[in-house]
Amino acid sequence: MYPYTSFCGKAARSFARRAVSRCAPGAALPGFLLCALLVAPAAHAALGGAPMPTPAGASVSALSAASAAAAAGNASAVARAALQGAASGASTTPAYTVQQTTLANGTVVREYLSQAGTVFGVAWDGPQMPNLATLLGSYFSQYTAGVKASHAAGRVRGPGVVENSNVVVHSGGHMGAFSGQAWLPQALPAGVSASDIQ
Repeated sequence: MYPYTSFCGKAARSFARRAVSRCAPGAALPGFLLCALLVAPAAHAALGGAPMPTPAGASVSALSAASAAAAAGNASAVARAALQGAASGASTTPAYTVQQTTLANGTVVREYLSQAGTVFGVAWDGPQMPNLATLLGSYFSQYTAGVKASHAAGRVRGPGVVENSNVVVHSGGHMGAFSGQAWLPQALPAGVSASDIQ
């Protein structure tokens, strides 16, 4: 009756029934998104803001652009970072750094920080969805509106994909294996492409 909530638990199903009953037909959040908001561990980063504080039980490490790309398996980004480093000399400040947080549940969140310390991109993968409302911050409403529009138009039935001039979010997966990326196209540092957000 309420898709995607069977794995969330009794309280989440009850909340979903109440939330769906209060919404106009077809206006309810997709079940996976609703469940992600209800059961996700707290993550407090926000696109366009400061990186998240370390949640309880999490571990944090700082990565260079090249090591973050290597950890994510992005060979083209590793090669581009190596070429940029060789062309500009070793004393140049990198365009961005990556703060990687491994949450207590095993989900890894990578925050891409500009030289000013502002989050311009976020990527995640792991057994549970992070809380997208806190990761996306003020852009979350644009994401939910885009997902609702896609679902209403019948274009998307599963993962949330929203692409506009302000924010790009690709989110998907299945129980036990979620992943996604979000970035601010206008805030990408020079020499950084969307494919670097892994």
